[in-house]
Amino acid sequence: MSEGDRTQTEAAFDHDVVVVGGGPAGCAAGVFTARHGLDTVIFDRGRSSIQRCAHLENYLGFPAGIDIETLYGLMHDHAEEAGCEIVPALVESIERNDGGEGFVIDLQEVVPVTARRVVAATRYDGEYMRGLDDEAAMFETYEHDGEKHEHFDKGYAESDGTTPVDDLFIASPYGDTGYQALMAAGRGARTALSVVEAVRRERGYPDSVANYYDWVRRETELEDESAARNRWREHFDDRVAEDHDLEEDRLAELREREIDRRIGMYISDDEIERRGARGQERLLEHIDDELILDAARAIEAEKRPTHRQQGADGE
Repeated sequence: MSEGDRTQTEAAFDHDVVVVGGGPAGCAAGVFTARHGLDTVIFDRGRSSIQRCAHLENYLGFPAGIDIETLYGLMHDHAEEAGCEIVPALVESIERNDGGEGFVIDLQEVVPVTARRVVAATRYDGEYMRGLDDEAAMFETYEHDGEKHEHFDKGYAESDGTTPVDDLFIASPYGDTGYQALMAAGRGARTALSVVEAVRRERGYPDSVANYYDWVRRETELEDESAARNRWREHFDDRVAEDHDLEEDRLAELREREIDRRIGMYISDDEIERRGARGQERLLEHIDDELILDAARAIEAEKRPTHRQQGADGE
């Protein structure tokens, strides 16, 4: 995101987005917001609930399962590659900024920071959000052994992560599905899309065209860029509600910016190959060196001809 795309409000804060929690939900959220160009920092105190697992065997993409340390490293590496900053700090509290917009995030043994939006992604404890909701609906009271207790209401946020508190989004804690890491990652991604769409609406995109997706596609599918631009202009205009309050010049600017974004999603065969190789190389960084060497030796051994093969070749 260029500085020209940022609103004055966004530029007034230390970060566009603060994510509290560096587990699957928090890292997934950070990947999507950072890829959209939002200045994103993840505060992770290193106590994600996933670290209680001995070995993760149902996280898609790892046929034999994955050890927690490697998965944690992959998640953080991905978030940083996307543009996130990961800070090992505990968030003690979040308060509204004096101006009413944005938040002040108080950290243990670290100078407080400000953010335009916050994504809560901690599995166990929402205590740091206490006081943000004037209606006090964020926590519910229950009785146990004759004593009253309070805990965060896991049904407080909507399914898309939005909450009654403006600019506060919750990826976790939430309902029963949060007990599975893969579902938590999906929840984080969905919540991040809500953040991005909120940003797009703030920048002037009407609700009907504020939806967002993050796909990279083959350039060969874009047969004629000029024709595609015209189709997308028509599609954009068809979706804009007639009662929008934008000046035509501003609407045209947003339309062309959106089309440029879509065109930029298409990449060439050479770029596909380059990114594929880059992806494989980055995975190797998380694999034990001895395993890599063992695999290399096995591959070399398979390539060497046997004595019988050598004799046949000689005949």
